[in-house]
Amino acid sequence: MYFSLDEVIDTIRAVGEETFDIRTITCGINLMSCADSDVDKCADKVYDKVVTTAKDLVPTARKLEKSYGVPIVNKRVSVSPVSFLASAFTKPTAVPIAKALDKAAKELGIDYIAGFSSLIPKGINKGDQILLDSIAEALCTTDRVCSSVNVGSSKAGINMDGVFRMAQIVKEVSLKTADKNGLGCAKLVVFCNAVEDNPFVAGSFLGPGEPESILNVGISGPGVVRAALAESKDLDMGGLSELIKKISFKITRTGDLIGREASKMMGIPFGIIDLSLAPTPAEGDSISDILELMGLESTGCHGTTAALAMLNDAVKKGGMMAATYAGGLSGAFIPLTEDSGMCKAVENNSLCIQKLEAMTCVCSVGLDMIAIPGDTSEDIIAGIIADEAAIGMINNKTTAARLIPVPGKKAGEYVDFGGLLGKGPIIDVERHSPSVFVRRGGRIPAPVHSMKN
Repeated sequence: MYFSLDEVIDTIRAVGEETFDIRTITCGINLMSCADSDVDKCADKVYDKVVTTAKDLVPTARKLEKSYGVPIVNKRVSVSPVSFLASAFTKPTAVPIAKALDKAAKELGIDYIAGFSSLIPKGINKGDQILLDSIAEALCTTDRVCSSVNVGSSKAGINMDGVFRMAQIVKEVSLKTADKNGLGCAKLVVFCNAVEDNPFVAGSFLGPGEPESILNVGISGPGVVRAALAESKDLDMGGLSELIKKISFKITRTGDLIGREASKMMGIPFGIIDLSLAPTPAEGDSISDILELMGLESTGCHGTTAALAMLNDAVKKGGMMAATYAGGLSGAFIPLTEDSGMCKAVENNSLCIQKLEAMTCVCSVGLDMIAIPGDTSEDIIAGIIADEAAIGMINNKTTAARLIPVPGKKAGEYVDFGGLLGKGPIIDVERHSPSVFVRRGGRIPAPVHSMKN
C-alpha cells in the first residue's frame, strides 16, 4: 500500500490538530489448548500462552508509533471465551483464570485483557454457569480483566434467564466496587449478536471461528470528521455523506497500514479493521460534536437519530473501500461518560436514556458507559438489557448494554471514573417496574426473518 504526499500531510495534520489515533491493536489468542480439569493448572497454561504469544505486542506498537508518527492508544489482548474452558473444571470457579489473565496483562504491559466471557443466547451450560458465578469476584479482584456475556441473537432469540442473571451480576459488581463508584461494571458488557472479531474492550473475545492467533485493529477519528465538517457548512445531505466517506477512507487506510505492518513484525495473521468512530473525553473528540455540526442544536433533539444513521452509514461506506477486511463493530460509538459532548447534552436536558436507546438502532453497539442511579433495581436493569437485546435481535445487528449503577448516587449527580472512561452525569431511568415480564424466564423466540435457510 502506497501513500501520496497529500495523504501523508493530511495524516500529520490529523494527528497534530484533530486528535486522530489508532485506538487499539488487539491480539486475539485461542486458549483451547490450555484446557484442564484442574482450574489452577489451566490458569498456569493460560498465563504461559498469553505471555508467549503476545510478548512482542507492546514493543511492536511502540516501533510503529515512532515509524509512522501515529499514536496507538491501547494495546490489548482478547482470548477465547473462558466459559469454554470452565466446562472441564472440577471446582466451580473460574476466578483463577481471571487472575492469571490479569497477571499476564501486567507482565505484557497492555491496557486490558478481554474474554472472561460466555455465550448463552439459547441456554446456560455448566461452563457458562461457572463463568457467570465467577464474574463479580473476578472483576473485583483484578485490574485489567474485562468480561462480556452474549444473551441473544437474531437466530436464537433472547435468553431471558440470562438477561435477568446478568442484571443481578451488574448489581453485585456495582456493590462490590462501591468504593470506586461501581467501576467494576465498566469492565462488563451484555451483548446481543456479539461478534467474534471485535478489537474493542470491554466486549472483545476471540470467537470460536477465529484462528490460533490474530491481530485486529480499531481505528478512531471523531476529531478528524468534526474538523472537516466545521469547514463545510453549506453542503446538502449528499455532500455531507460524501465528505464523511472521504475522511473515513483516509483514516481507515492508515489503520490498515498499521495492522499489516504489525502482522509482519509479529508473525501473527492480520485480521480486520474495525471502522468505528470511538470518542474520548477530550474536547473536540466527540460524536455529539459531529452531530451538532451536521445541524442539530443539541444532541438528543428531534433529528438526532437520522443524523447518526447517516454518519454511521457514511463511515462504513468510506472505510470499506479502504480495507480488504472490515469487521468488528464498525460504526459510531456513543458511550455517555466517554464523550464530553454527550454529557453536555444530558446536562441540557436534550438527551435522556430513552433517546439514547433509540439512537442505538442505527449505530454501533448500544447503551455504553451509562451511569445510572445506584438504587436502580435489578428488574429495571434487566428491562434495559432486554430492550437493547431486542433492538439487536430484530434489526440483525450487534447491540449491548454497559450499565453502571453508581452506589449512593442519584440522577443529576456526577461521577468521575478517570482516564478514557471519563466522567459525567448520572442519567435517570424509568421507574415503573418490568418485574413480572423480566422474571418470566425462558426464551423470547427469534424473529421471523431468522428463517433464512
